[in-house]
Amino acid sequence: RAEKEMTDAQRQYMLRQQMKAIQTELGEGDGESQELRNRIAEAKLPEHVATVANREVDRLDRMTPASPEYQMIRTYLDWLLDVPWDKATEDRLDPIEARRVLDEDHYDLDKVKERIVEYLAVRKLKGDLKGPILCFVGPPGVGKTSLGQSIARAMNRKFVRISLGGVRDEAEIRGHRRTYIGSMPGRLVQALKGAASSNPVFMLDEIDKMSAGIQGDPAAAMLEVLDPAQNHTFRDHYLEIPIDLSKVLFIATANQLGTIHPALLDRMELISLTGYTEDDKLHIAKMYLIPRQRDEHGLEPEHIEITDEAVRRVITEYTREAGVRTLERQIGTIARKIAAKVATNAAHTARVDAADVPTYLGPVRFRGETAFRTSRAGVATGLAWTETGGDVLFIEAVLMPGGNGQLTLTGQLGSVMQESARAALSHVRQQARSLHLSPAFLSKQDLHVHVPAGAIPKDGPSAGVTMATAIVSAARGVPVNPDVAMTGEITLSGLVLPVGGIREKALAARRYGIKTMIVPALNEPDLEELPPDVRKDMTFVPVRTLEEALAVSLPSVVDPATVAEAGIGGTSAAAARPAHD
Repeated sequence: RAEKEMTDAQRQYMLRQQMKAIQTELGEGDGESQELRNRIAEAKLPEHVATVANREVDRLDRMTPASPEYQMIRTYLDWLLDVPWDKATEDRLDPIEARRVLDEDHYDLDKVKERIVEYLAVRKLKGDLKGPILCFVGPPGVGKTSLGQSIARAMNRKFVRISLGGVRDEAEIRGHRRTYIGSMPGRLVQALKGAASSNPVFMLDEIDKMSAGIQGDPAAAMLEVLDPAQNHTFRDHYLEIPIDLSKVLFIATANQLGTIHPALLDRMELISLTGYTEDDKLHIAKMYLIPRQRDEHGLEPEHIEITDEAVRRVITEYTREAGVRTLERQIGTIARKIAAKVATNAAHTARVDAADVPTYLGPVRFRGETAFRTSRAGVATGLAWTETGGDVLFIEAVLMPGGNGQLTLTGQLGSVMQESARAALSHVRQQARSLHLSPAFLSKQDLHVHVPAGAIPKDGPSAGVTMATAIVSAARGVPVNPDVAMTGEITLSGLVLPVGGIREKALAARRYGIKTMIVPALNEPDLEELPPDVRKDMTFVPVRTLEEALAVSLPSVVDPATVAEAGIGGTSAAAARPAHD
């Protein structure tokens, strides 16, 4: 049997040698090898890439097609030739035209548009500018991903979206080494091949959702990709040839920054995309959402008309979000119900007014509850920032007789928030006399502080002022002003420290119908970034101490005039004024 197998192998070898001799005599040479050499010559590869490619073809010549390594080298050469080493699209370097395209696709978002226009202007003047590495941070539904597509269109570049959500393997970024069976390049090389251009726009979606696994940390691999000083020689483990990524415009998106590696964060230029106001959402619905839903449901413009009042009612009573994703779904529901009627009666038309909205969307989902929730003493309205935008928290405090001064905290509070509650209580006890409380008001009572929505974890220091206000309200038996919401970290000495997310919190307060917002005095510069209609509709009170905050939220407990005379920290609560004055 062994002799027979040897005879078969020798026979196959002889036949292949004879076939090669015949091809050489006919001037055809080795068909596959010659085809690869022709492709290498036509591709006009960089010298270091062409050298590697020709060396691999020489290895291929010395192998039989039946060899396992033959197909591996063949696949490697295909990838090598498919990477667009010197192919690039020509940038549209007209800043005015680029801005027109961006305005056509998206409403507002001026910061992002200005940054792209600035890049194109500098590129027009300098010529060889490296692509910027941007990171859009904002809640879901504000248009981060679609903005990337719009930027690519404005610059006349190819667009590739790479989803990084749930990526746990470093090889997803850098690729697998060729020693493994079935190995492939990483997502970046695959994306370059798909774009067929060396200067596309890469959208690194959900970069904050990457996590380390047993196969390595993909965030560490991204450090080289997103470093302008290194990414011109990026090495993929599969190709093992330096690839120039410096011409690529990288745009990362994230909902929050806390989960992104600090070194990775340092390499990106952060651009915050905050939530939209009611007026913004109305414009977006009229300009983009209604026409898109009309087209998707096969309706003509004369079939459906949704009035501005109806859109406003949908925004306020059927959605509570920073973006417009839920708003588009609700508009789609209205369009779907109208499409069902048009399908049975082609002449049917519908004009949707505010009073008609419940007919299409059912009972109201969100009602104004601030006045109801704060009608009892011991309840204060706080403002929080989450990865889905700003939100309102109703913090409750109650004193229970027959205790011994114990503090109970519920509502799934994180360690930082628990420490804020203890600091707030300590300051209230220390200032008991000035607040007209008995210094021993807790000696025979227990205090319970609760933050509703107990199923949702909460953390952060920005609820300190709210907790202190709720405690004072419970101790004095006086309800907090229902039109007032507040944010700020509190110290043991009663100072109010700055916090983040002022814009998102202000938009959330406005959505809930709150008229006055207490903010730390050191956050006053942040008020300049608020939309003009928000600054016009609301009054913002910068405070430096808890007493100044209490003078606004509990004026019957702390006299504003007394706080103003004390002049603690300079800015007093008595100087409250609309931010637009």
